[in-house]
Amino acid sequence: MPSVFILGAGGWGTALAVMCVKNGHSVALWSPFKEELEAILRDGENTKLLPGVPVPADIGLTGSLDGVASADAVVLAVPSFAVRETARRLKGLLKPGSVVVNVAKGLEEDTLRRLSEAIAEELPGCRVAVLSGPSHAEEVSRGVPTAVVSASKSKHTALFVQQLFMTPSFRIYVNNDIVGVELGGALKNIIALAAGICDGLGLGDNTKAALMTRGITEMARLGVALGGSAQTFAGLAGIGDLIVTCTSMHSRNRRAGIFIGEGLSAKQAIEKVGMTVEGYRTTLAAYKLSQRAGIEMPIVNECYRILFEGKDTREAIEDLMTRRGRHETEDAWV
Repeated sequence: MPSVFILGAGGWGTALAVMCVKNGHSVALWSPFKEELEAILRDGENTKLLPGVPVPADIGLTGSLDGVASADAVVLAVPSFAVRETARRLKGLLKPGSVVVNVAKGLEEDTLRRLSEAIAEELPGCRVAVLSGPSHAEEVSRGVPTAVVSASKSKHTALFVQQLFMTPSFRIYVNNDIVGVELGGALKNIIALAAGICDGLGLGDNTKAALMTRGITEMARLGVALGGSAQTFAGLAGIGDLIVTCTSMHSRNRRAGIFIGEGLSAKQAIEKVGMTVEGYRTTLAAYKLSQRAGIEMPIVNECYRILFEGKDTREAIEDLMTRRGRHETEDAWV
């Protein structure tokens, strides 16, 4: 029986644990928070994040990392800001060549590194993969048909993750463009925040369609500059994840954006959501990355000014709409 050790008992970690145990795997679900584990054990579900989804009794809830060495795969399902710290806790515990799967979507705020880079730095010698795509925990945990991407520099590792986690309701494609897959998953959260702002302002379908279309262009522009493939951004980890995050109320980023559009400050909006809003930190990192790489990202720039400089949302939209006229495609009439 394959074994999976999942670090992080939030919504996504719990959803993966439920899915994996139904797939016949031996599953351990770890949390550093004793009260979090006690609540799941008491209620038989993750009441706060996945109400109504039973957590099977044969999922091993634990606050100990003793089982990671024997796991076939170790999954990091913690918020992006905690990925490096959590990986560091695994030093000396993993066997050489262990498979570590990251499912968080973000960038390091201080180093601007992708999360797989942070993991590789902390755990040299491990085989790192990323699982990303349009996948709300609320739906995956209930067996709603979902398709995602397993990405790794190693074909063998990407295929291993595909075979380990794929189920009749959770389809996994493989991709060797780990740069593009990670950046797609991180950057779409910024556009989802912007989409929420538009919704909070009461703007229409035309606005959101334009925002999402130009948003994926910005995402791909930065992604390609940093070594990713433009094709990846047309796939599940790019446009697929962008669509689901910009249109669903499951999206914390969209919900935070709605509150900002309705007049709350960024801090007030995040507090009202009450959970991690990855797009907030990612906006700052992406802004810094685009400045460093010399890549034009007007939507990201305006989101940065709204979130970190307090710019008025309607003024930001006006500034986007009144930029000088230009070609839609980069190579038109060259």
